[in-house]
Amino acid sequence: MSIKLVKSYQIKGIISCKTGLRIGGTGGIIQIGGVDNPIIRDPLTNYPYIPGSSLKGKIRSLLELKYGKIESDGKPHKYCGDSNCFVCRIFGTSAGDQKDVTLGPSRLIVRDCYLTEESKEKLEKYRLEKGLPYSEVKFENTLNRVTAEANPRQMERVPAGVNFELDLVYRVFDTGDGGKTDEDNLERVREGLKLVQEDALGSSGSRGYGKVEFAGLKLIQNDGTEKPFNL
Repeated sequence: MSIKLVKSYQIKGIISCKTGLRIGGTGGIIQIGGVDNPIIRDPLTNYPYIPGSSLKGKIRSLLELKYGKIESDGKPHKYCGDSNCFVCRIFGTSAGDQKDVTLGPSRLIVRDCYLTEESKEKLEKYRLEKGLPYSEVKFENTLNRVTAEANPRQMERVPAGVNFELDLVYRVFDTGDGGKTDEDNLERVREGLKLVQEDALGSSGSRGYGKVEFAGLKLIQNDGTEKPFNL
């Protein structure tokens, strides 16, 4: 049976940081006075961004948790042989897994999320006033429960109030059902975004980091027509 691309949707909107957001990067070179735990940045502009892989992985992990799809060893859901499995269809399977020829490629494409122009201006002003490179540094301590000895550390974060542009693509394939299964599974994407909003993005969510809100979401079809994509 052949697989045919029926249509694709874009899901666009804003990711608004309600608390400091931390998605770790690498310092590369350790500098005197540098931050211990830097965030990921665009190497050309030095602006922070949200990798598509981080957002997609969070959406997937929360959906897997909700529907009991995580493997017994704690690893992500593997190819299960069910051509209607929403995890396998939406997020795809690894190259080494046995694949059902009717399954097709992953439906969801998550682009890297870059700063809005307004947030670039905010962070530029913040950099000039505070001398920090488009970020904030949060100081934390880990305490020895017996001696009360503190071990300080620096955590770099994207400040609350910063916005990123969300850009997703969802593809609908006809695998013998006219695309109905993929159309139905679009609701899982909506659900996944809502779960991220209720949970946290990035690291240290249990310590208050990474609370985000998706705003102004719209679903855009191939012909350019659009409608709200409310969570």
